[in-house]
Amino acid sequence: MGAYQHILLAVDYSGHSGVVAQRAKDLAAKHLAKLSIIHVLDNIPMPDTGYGTVISLTEDSGYALLEAEKVRLIQIGEQLGVAPANRWMIWGTPKQEIVRLAEQEQIDLIIVGSHGRHGLSLLLGSTANSVLHYSKCDVMAIRLAND
Repeated sequence: MGAYQHILLAVDYSGHSGVVAQRAKDLAAKHLAKLSIIHVLDNIPMPDTGYGTVISLTEDSGYALLEAEKVRLIQIGEQLGVAPANRWMIWGTPKQEIVRLAEQEQIDLIIVGSHGRHGLSLLLGSTANSVLHYSKCDVMAIRLAND
């Protein structure tokens, strides 16, 4: 295995996402890899827009919840030094959209946070678990403390 060339960080804006983001930034620097970020919207209703499922981070939607999500992604991108062309906000199911984007952009490592689910949550699956099982590239799950 050679050095990673393109790393995709999946962000969910949880309380521990800063830890995961810093690990992704450090790993990208160590491998001299390009770092990209994705945030998948699955928890707010989709307004009637002409954007499709990929959301423009430069166009105003006029939809307050969407604008707040975009601002957060832009801030994370700026903090990590991720070029605007390597920031994606997409409507859909996180596990599907993360894997789809990774294939489209020839990602060789996906980094996600994981809470280490137990019981019913484990049976239903988590985003990190699904990405791990369906991705064609390496996946690194950063263990997060349970709140």
